[in-house]
Amino acid sequence: MVLPVVAIIGRPNVGKSMFVNRLAGGRQSIVYDQPGVTRDRTYQPAFWKDREFLAVDTGGLVFDDDTEFLPFIREQAMAALSEASAAIFVVDGQMGPTEGDQEIASWMRSQNVPVVLAVNKCESPDEGIVQAAQFWELGLGEPYAISAIRGNGTGELLDELVELLPPTDELEELGECRVAIVGRPNVGKSSMLNAFVGEARSIVSPISGTTRDAIDMVVTRGEGDNEKRYRLIDTAGIRKKKNVDFGPEFFGINRAFKAIKRADVVLLVIDALDGVTEQAQKLAGRIEEEGRACVIVVNKWDAIDKDSHTIYEFDKKIEAKIHFLGWAKRLYVSAMTGQRLPNILDAVDVAVAEHRRRVSTSVVNEVLEDAVSWHTPPTTRQGRQGRIYYGTQVKAQPPTFALFLNDPKLFGESYRRYIEKQFRKNLGYDGTPIRLIWRGKSVRDIERGHSSSAGPNRATKVRYLG
Repeated sequence: MVLPVVAIIGRPNVGKSMFVNRLAGGRQSIVYDQPGVTRDRTYQPAFWKDREFLAVDTGGLVFDDDTEFLPFIREQAMAALSEASAAIFVVDGQMGPTEGDQEIASWMRSQNVPVVLAVNKCESPDEGIVQAAQFWELGLGEPYAISAIRGNGTGELLDELVELLPPTDELEELGECRVAIVGRPNVGKSSMLNAFVGEARSIVSPISGTTRDAIDMVVTRGEGDNEKRYRLIDTAGIRKKKNVDFGPEFFGINRAFKAIKRADVVLLVIDALDGVTEQAQKLAGRIEEEGRACVIVVNKWDAIDKDSHTIYEFDKKIEAKIHFLGWAKRLYVSAMTGQRLPNILDAVDVAVAEHRRRVSTSVVNEVLEDAVSWHTPPTTRQGRQGRIYYGTQVKAQPPTFALFLNDPKLFGESYRRYIEKQFRKNLGYDGTPIRLIWRGKSVRDIERGHSSSAGPNRATKVRYLG
């Protein structure tokens, strides 16, 4: 069963994001002392007592201004309210009721959603009662004096809120694939997410830097036992450091890096018109560093004049600049026309399956034995040869293998690359990085370890693979 949604509504800079962070138990929404920082709606899990719900942070509502972004923010707030089981209307207790509050209250009364009125910035309990009393005039019932920073009064408000939520059954744990969509500003990340979702989930604007928060949205494919869930994470574009001031965009960039860290698969979106930029290279480096599966998506392919060689030439450019992601599948799409967009989630399915896959120790050693038979480990001038005793997979996400050797120093970079290529040739692992850990271990140590165990594993018994 889907969690009930609680929309957080109010004017700009009344403390909505701070209140959402209070509910979510952490710094999830970007908080900055400037109106209009929150533009999209962001969903954060929250609970009170035995009730779970999703708190939706929305942008500040302004009805009498149609400058850039404000109409979009209103659309996002209205969309949040349309799917909400209840709403919390946040106002500024220190400022008192304003004309903007009156307009929002009037609009809220016309909506078929129960409302709880939260009077924020009431840090003093005694003064808070007086401050909150002013808001009876909004006609939305009892105003609750709270402090989002300190937590004062939030308990009483949430007691009232959970009474308004529909009854929920125990939620079934559903497996999800977390997909982060990253790229420099204006490469089409939000347009791509909107195409997946089928609704105006994220704000799309020709002005770069529109998306500041990491925006989560869950979509499903298939039915019944074949249903798959994807948590799509739209992130702020990454600019050069010299072009980023300390402020909301700075926090948004950090949030994008965190999105990469918590993702299973990363869609690295590249603008076909601009090619592989320095920012794309840095993002690719971060993806590889974090060990995330990846699909490289070249967007705006419809805007390119093409012949039979164009795609191969572009492939060469990608290979030259981000060769360390050579294992990532490349797709050439158009978010605007929908060209080949369904192929993206197909590639995500493959990448996440490979990212989570484990293979048996016996299979690992068969690959190593075959690799060593074709190309023996190097020998020093003194006649000392590298030897691989055995290998085993020690973890997944990303697939990581420990290789036990006589001396790691005897294995140069070229031979290590050769072994990795053999792993990919024989085991696949398309769309995911793999890690090889080269561990020095003497034969005596290995034999001692076997003798102390219940019995040697046939697949890992001591033998020279090289």
